[in-house]
Amino acid sequence: MHTLLPFLLAMIAAIVLLEMGATKLKIAYPILLVVAGLGISFIPGLPSVHINPDLIFFIFLPPLLFEASWMISFKEMKKWWRIIGSFAFVVVFFTAFSVAIVTNYIIPGFTFALGFLLGGIVSPPDAVSTGAITKFVKIPPSFSSILEGESLLNDASSLIIFRFALIAIGAGQFVWQEAAVSFLWMILGGTGSGLLLAWLFVQAHRWLPTDAPSDVTLTLIEPYVMYWAAEQLHCSGVLAVVAGGLFMSNRRLLFLNSVSRIKGFSVWESFVFILNGMVFLLIGLALPEVVNGLRSKGIQLSTAIGYGLLVTILLIITRIISSYTALLATYFFRRSVMPETGKRTFLLPLILGWTGMRGVVSLAAALAIPITLANGTEFPYRNLILFITFIVILLTLVVQGLTLPYFIRRSRLFDSSAHLEREEEMRQKIKKGLRENGYRFLKEKYHNGNNHASLQKLMHHWEEKLKTEEEDGMNEKTKKIFLEMLESQRQYLNTLNKDPKIEEEIIRQQLYRIDLEEERLKMT
Repeated sequence: MHTLLPFLLAMIAAIVLLEMGATKLKIAYPILLVVAGLGISFIPGLPSVHINPDLIFFIFLPPLLFEASWMISFKEMKKWWRIIGSFAFVVVFFTAFSVAIVTNYIIPGFTFALGFLLGGIVSPPDAVSTGAITKFVKIPPSFSSILEGESLLNDASSLIIFRFALIAIGAGQFVWQEAAVSFLWMILGGTGSGLLLAWLFVQAHRWLPTDAPSDVTLTLIEPYVMYWAAEQLHCSGVLAVVAGGLFMSNRRLLFLNSVSRIKGFSVWESFVFILNGMVFLLIGLALPEVVNGLRSKGIQLSTAIGYGLLVTILLIITRIISSYTALLATYFFRRSVMPETGKRTFLLPLILGWTGMRGVVSLAAALAIPITLANGTEFPYRNLILFITFIVILLTLVVQGLTLPYFIRRSRLFDSSAHLEREEEMRQKIKKGLRENGYRFLKEKYHNGNNHASLQKLMHHWEEKLKTEEEDGMNEKTKKIFLEMLESQRQYLNTLNKDPKIEEEIIRQQLYRIDLEEERLKMT
């Protein structure tokens, strides 16, 4: 422990330094992390880090999925549910099936079940990598929402494939009738248990005398409880966390106060950043052991690299084919829901297909493969599956990740200047609506007989705010009324968010500003 702890602290420090370097170089930090992880594997004398495969899902996946479901716009997911659903389920199955067929044919002794296992591992694109890469280019909210929603749901679908493949490999056979019943229970049980626990957690936050530290701490525990409870019921822990996270995210204003939301955002951002960084660095730490395992089985390194390269090319091709199929289906059957990209719409599937970077979920799934089967025999081709997964992550992150911003700019699909103008116009319109809402609230208070001096001063203050963008201080006597007005503005924003033309990200930014204003007022 005394030797491992300094090493873990050094890992965290390295993650922070690499992220700063990636920002300086204007590249996505997962790319630099995975390359650095490979470099770490050549450093002699490093301690071996062995993670129990049974715990890898439980350590990393619940918080990562919970944070993703907390940050995504459920409103945008509902708007683009057709294309998100097709990519999250149909395309994932098609990808896994394609990988199973090809690997069963080209890898000697590689069964169809092992191919499905590998397909389930490498099929889901990584939202963290995509988000970090697209940070350097401006894309419209519709395109971003499709990528985020797809990534959130395809994690669940791919891991269900992963689990069924493990069962088939362990049992040596696959009974379709039992699998169908088990599949339904995993979906319904996982979703139901997640929603039930999320409702209980919301009630606990509302009725217990919690403060900001306890609220934030509880949110760190809750995804692990959802995942563990669902797994104990033999249903999908992933779906439980996703469903529960979406439920709680849309009720955050009901059970978390402003200071809990502000502090929780910062804590979760740092926590998820460290988890992501550690998973990417684990690639380098595990690689020497995986390579030694390949050699012990008589598999040449060059051969394994060739398999990884072939699977990577297959993944890119199947995603591009799926993207064009989805575009054609949307064009002929639901043209009204197509994203606005101008005359160069035919390039959209190509860009969407090129966003398939793999990352944390794929690596976590590969590392979660048990070392031995239930009968005690060694798990077949475990090291080869791990190595292929590493190659897929490395190639998609480096090749696709470094070229994606260039392709987006060259395609001229998205008019960033026009979008920025619309976004700024929308933001100014919402700000004006908030000022008008605040003034109407105070005017109603004033005409209800509350015409004391402090309220008159506050009325004058907001009359001036309607004429100017400047903000000035608040009198101590007006705090209570001002806090009520801020709550009224939150309700106004929630009502405004029902408008499909209003971007939820802008609504959330304004809600965050109101939270900050409330905390500033409390501290004066």
